[in-house]
Amino acid sequence: MIKAVGLYTSLLLYAATLASAAIGPTGELVISNRELSPDGLSRLAVTAGGIHPGPLIRAQKGDRFRINVVNNLTEFSMYKSTSVHWHGLHMTRRNFADGAAWVTQCPISPGNSFLYDFSAPGQAGTFWYHSHLSTQYCDGLRGPLVIYDPRDPHRSLYDVDDESTIITLSDWYHRPSRGAAPHGVLPPIPNSTLINGRGRYPGGPAVPFSIVNVRQGRRYRFRIIAMACDPYWDFSIDNHNLTIIEADGENTVPLQVDSFRIFAGQRYSAILNANRPVGNYWIRSNPYPRRGHAGFEGGINLAILRYAGASNADPTSVQTPSVQPLREANLRALTNPRAPGQPVPGGADVTININSEFDFDTWQFKMNGVPFAAPNVPTLLQILSGVQRAQDLLPTGTVYELPPNRVVELSFPGTAPTQGGPHPFHLHGHSFSVVRSADSPNYNFENPVRRDTVSTGDVTDNVTIRFVTDNAGPWFLHCHIDFHLDLGMGVVFAEDINGTSLQNPVSQAWNNLCPEYERLRPDDP
Repeated sequence: MIKAVGLYTSLLLYAATLASAAIGPTGELVISNRELSPDGLSRLAVTAGGIHPGPLIRAQKGDRFRINVVNNLTEFSMYKSTSVHWHGLHMTRRNFADGAAWVTQCPISPGNSFLYDFSAPGQAGTFWYHSHLSTQYCDGLRGPLVIYDPRDPHRSLYDVDDESTIITLSDWYHRPSRGAAPHGVLPPIPNSTLINGRGRYPGGPAVPFSIVNVRQGRRYRFRIIAMACDPYWDFSIDNHNLTIIEADGENTVPLQVDSFRIFAGQRYSAILNANRPVGNYWIRSNPYPRRGHAGFEGGINLAILRYAGASNADPTSVQTPSVQPLREANLRALTNPRAPGQPVPGGADVTININSEFDFDTWQFKMNGVPFAAPNVPTLLQILSGVQRAQDLLPTGTVYELPPNRVVELSFPGTAPTQGGPHPFHLHGHSFSVVRSADSPNYNFENPVRRDTVSTGDVTDNVTIRFVTDNAGPWFLHCHIDFHLDLGMGVVFAEDINGTSLQNPVSQAWNNLCPEYERLRPDDP
């Protein structure tokens, strides 16, 4: 359902409710269909709290989360069931609350709710939440999640860190995602890039820009979140440098850059020193041309950094060539920096090579020759029901057993653009050390960056990561281009199968999800 609007009603509603929308660590998240027009064209969307992005979920380090997700979806053109994944949170001893439909739970059926009850011991930083049912989050169900640390080791470097310093980047589509990439049809190109929920599309109306306000002389911790279904962006702010201090919820040694590339699922905290003349400056988030409308003509891919005292005018700042772009290989973990295992390639207890390819005959992505397809019974339920061997778990060939308390090394040969690359891979349940990045031929075992989502680069790369199997349960590893996952680009790591039931006691509400789904049988595939 699409129609043009003149007064940007949904934008005004979003602006009016943003300040009061934050919840957490306890609260209710209502998932419903709502008509939105973030780029000036109205469509029915899937929303959390009635807005896009959804409300900020905030907490202090050590808090317990109790988020009741209520499914009020009714629209037949989109998925009516749902689930919510808390992207970047490890869900230690709470595998059942990870939110990955058909891996750790059955979906929440329309008219029902599910209480996600979990903690994030030891974790703080920038995260986000989104639907993990097929491509549903491409229709709008995504929002920021921040865990603040009163003892942040970087606290002396910035003055302001609150809701006003969160910058969300999302791709927006004018048509529902369901069935958007049938056999023989490439995934759709986003119509617009939204920065904090606003954007423009080529030839579209002049939607007001999002504005990020600063005061001269103050230092701001911006938390930039790539809530993309597909594109990656080159992010910069005219005439300002940025100091990276966090990647995907992990503190880094401060690194000054003037631009950075951010892939779907990734997050960075970047300090901006508002030390430029009072005025307006463009915030730029330029997508790769194959995955969005690149450039800035007509105001696309832009927002405004506005100094207190500046006029309410569009910036006249000019983008200059980047001379200090971020290279992931230059990021360093701030604490406990050494990668687990021996400091040589292959120096781990378990080594797995993950080859990915697109099969143009079957129109599927395959991981080591096998496409992922959602099973009829969630992987966690299969394990709790008594399945003890990975080869007996469904879907066949896409579940890998990992023994407990071992160092695992995963290697990802890069993929060409003709194969949909580069692919941003996200691992649930863990952060990992990136011992070889896509922008370097070298290995770093001494102090590599830790994160949970990494680009696997192009055909000349071989990205390598390491983590320790200290978190029992089935955990998804998948490309975070949601259309690619929907076409099979994922595997499940069944970590410590025998210890899963002991370490992950499930609630009765979780036990009820599958019978309720079967009883109601929504029209979702």
